Amino acid sequence: MLSAAATTDESNATGEKLTEDEIFDVLSNRRRRFVIHALKRTEEPLDVSDLSTHVTAWELDVDPKEVEYEDRRNVYSTLQRTHLPKLEEKDIVEVDEENRVRPTPALENLDIYIEALGSKEIPWSLYYVGLASVAVSLLLAVATNTPGFGVFTPLDVGVFIATTFGVSAVVHHVVGRRARLGNTEKPPEVRKIE
Repeated sequence: MLSAAATTDESNATGEKLTEDEIFDVLSNRRRRFVIHALKRTEEPLDVSDLSTHVTAWELDVDPKEVEYEDRRNVYSTLQRTHLPKLEEKDIVEVDEENRVRPTPALENLDIYIEALGSKEIPWSLYYVGLASVAVSLLLAVATNTPGFGVFTPLDVGVFIATTFGVSAVVHHVVGRRARLGNTEKPPEVRKIE
């Protein structure tokens, strides 16, 4: 399962804010997400051929030095014909006459969080619903003096719940920072569980 959340407080180069639909449309393609990830990681403009090498390496899960010409050529071609023009149209990137790609202020201010889940993982939203259910059940058990829970006071339960939610929120924040495009070496959806 892959979900994404993106926010921007800035207008694009034309002065118009990117709508949520436009952002999700741009993010709907894996190669465009990889381009965004690469551009958010660099201070300098990237040559399209270097960009295509990185995108190919991430797609094939190999080191960029191991990318073969035929594989990179296919990615280069689709970046040139399809993905970079789409990103330019939304004023997210600029491609100059030397075939170098640079992010616009719209991309620099776009904070993109990708939640890539493996088959045994649950989304954070479902985790918090479960945690809240456990908290309510625990409170009800203490309030009704259910056997085994009578030794706890509502204050004990409150401290436990606050601590559990606090620790969960810190873990969620740390995991979320690693799941943002541009914050790690590889894009979130291709990193192995570490």
